[in-house]
Parts: sequence; structure tokens; C-alpha cells
Amino acid sequence: MATIWKGTLSIGLVTVPVELKRAIRDDERIHFHMLHDDDMAPIHYQRVCTADGAEVPWDDVVKGYEYRKGKFIVLTDGDFKTAALSASSTVAVREFVPESSIDPRYFETPYFLIPGKGGEMAYAVMREAIRKTQTIGLGTIVIHQREHIAGLKALGSALVLELMRFADELVDESNYTFPSTKEVRQAELNMAQQLIDGLKATFQPEQYRDQYHANLMKIIKSKMKGTHASLEEPETARGDDKVIDLMQRLQQSLAGAGKHARTGARRGRTAAHRTRTTRKRAARSA
Repeated sequence: MATIWKGTLSIGLVTVPVELKRAIRDDERIHFHMLHDDDMAPIHYQRVCTADGAEVPWDDVVKGYEYRKGKFIVLTDGDFKTAALSASSTVAVREFVPESSIDPRYFETPYFLIPGKGGEMAYAVMREAIRKTQTIGLGTIVIHQREHIAGLKALGSALVLELMRFADELVDESNYTFPSTKEVRQAELNMAQQLIDGLKATFQPEQYRDQYHANLMKIIKSKMKGTHASLEEPETARGDDKVIDLMQRLQQSLAGAGKHARTGARRGRTAAHRTRTTRKRAARSA
């Protein structure tokens, strides 16, 4: 994959030559073109002036900020150049904070940091130090003339630099109303914890797949062959918009899990009993 940024990772007096490369992919997503139904020709969108309905050439298009309804301030190419930050070849880590102390909503786009020649040892040492201290390094990086908060993480054998959102980009939870802990009854909480404990598992992301994407690809390939696609329906839980008795539902869930366990135990005892009977008959026959 192409290099997004190339420079130096600076942590205190330690410097490591690095390259920034994509850690996620979107090239397998489906992209569609808008076509004219009659002749299958691609459709091109025009820039039309809302005042006179005439098409506007690119040379006459400017960018404006709407500061009041219908009122704009126009920014020129020179304004954007003035606001742009100078390219920097260094991402400097200012501080390390506990990994658990950062709201996950801050993290936006991850990139792999690839060590440059001669920087492998320092890279590995800092990666393991970050892993063992369970921290995230915070600094800034300039990409495409814009400054971003950069979060430095250890992931497997790699260091991952994740571009982060600024504080004013997040919606504060005070904008909404959520139930308080006073509404939580201990009996229900205990049963909910039991239910969660019974469903605990190791995260296996490969078991989750984009069924909608898969179905669309099957339809596309079938249309190319002139056949009919056989599609799969994902397993979904049926929702219920009615107010429910949580305790009753939890009891039903736990009872179901217990019944399944007891049934398995009975089957085991029955199988053992059959085995003992078979052995006794074989011994008498001998």
C-alpha cells in the first residue's frame, strides 16, 4: 500500500524513522455508477446556479461559509493557503496516558507505523514499553496541511498511529437523558451479570461478516451469468418495543440456560446407565 506520510517518530530523546501506511481497507466495498435507464450511459451532475438555473463552469465556482441563513463569506485559495499548516516530518509524542482513560469516540482512523532502515531496534523497544505500561502516546501530526491529534498504540507486532477527533467534535452526553444508577435494583443486576457471564467469549472478528455486501455481490455475479442468486438471511433477534419486566426476562433466560444444562446432564447419566447395563449383560453372557 502507498505511504501516506514519511518522517520521524520522536519520543523524548528517542527518534525512529517511520512511514505511515493504511491499516484499514475499503477497496472491497461496492461502488455504483448512476446510469440512464434507457441507454445505460453514465450520468454526469451539473453545477447549476439556483438564481438563474444556468450551468456554472468550475472557474466561476467559489467556496463560501454560511454565517447566517442566506449570508456567506467567500474564502479564496489564498485564504486556504494562509490557514494551511506547514508540512512537518516529525510526529512528537508529548505524553502517555492510561489506555483505559480515553473515550473510544475520540479514535477515528488507524494507520500502521512502519519502521525505517536502522530504526527497528528502537521501534521494538518502544512498542513493548507501550504494551507493558498499557498506555497510549499522544502527540500531533500534520497530514495534507491539517493538524491531527495522534494516538500511538501497540498492536501485535506493530505500532499503530490513530488519528483522533478533537474535543469539540464529540457530542456531550448531557445533551441526552439516560437512566440513573438509582433505577438499578441489585437483584436484577446480579441476574444480568450471570447472563453476561454465561455469554462470555473470545472476540473472533472473522465470524462477523457483511451479509448485505455478500448478497449484493452474489446478485451482481448472478446477473453477469444470467442466473438467479440464492441469498442467505442473517440471524437477527426479534425486537420488542414494549416495556418489559426485566426480572421476568432474565429469569426466563437463566432458566433456559439451566434447563439446557440439566438436559445435557440427564443425557449423560442415561448414556452412562446404558453403558453399565450393556457391560453387565456382556459379563453374564461370558
